[in-house]
Amino acid sequence: MEEEKTENKEDLKNEGIESTEHEDAEKLASDEDQKEIDEKQLSPENEILELKDKLARTFAEMENQRRRFEKEKDEAFEYGGFSFARESLNLLDNLERSKQSLQNDEAIKDKDTLKKLINHIDIISSDMISIFNKNNIQPIKAINEKLDPNLHQAMMEVEDDKKDSGTIVQEIQKGFMMKDRLLRPSLVAVSKKKEEKKEKSEKNDENEGKEEKN
Repeated sequence: MEEEKTENKEDLKNEGIESTEHEDAEKLASDEDQKEIDEKQLSPENEILELKDKLARTFAEMENQRRRFEKEKDEAFEYGGFSFARESLNLLDNLERSKQSLQNDEAIKDKDTLKKLINHIDIISSDMISIFNKNNIQPIKAINEKLDPNLHQAMMEVEDDKKDSGTIVQEIQKGFMMKDRLLRPSLVAVSKKKEEKKEKSEKNDENEGKEEKN
């Protein structure tokens, strides 16, 4: 019994030594890792490289911000009055509507009063267009031009065998450009061949006949 107790004590002692050695090894490895990390963090070369990287990133961001600012400044200078200009076009529209209304008024038709009113309206309209031109606001060409979806908006089709299909034959509302930007599109009527209408009608009749058979 005494021998067994002695052996147990030695085993426990050995286990304690092994456990202590294992802990010491882990602590030593941890200390070495921390030392390596500290050395890396404290290394002047690494600090310089890290500072250079941060400076490069900062300068790049500052340059991007400068370019954005310059672009926004240029756009504000070039197109600062864009919304005002678009709203001002309503004045031209109202003048044109007033002119047409007066011309259709039978009570003053063919009278000198009407001619004077129309003349004054034309002068005001001409002055407004001149002011627009000075501010790089130009009317869009429409009549006899080919329909351009980027500039024109087709509101209706008019049969005209003398014009190619898609040619603008009527300007319902004048469109304008502000430099290279569309202020508003021209509202127009475009030509359409009579044959196209006939062919379309024949196709519709053919389709209706097929549906009736089915």
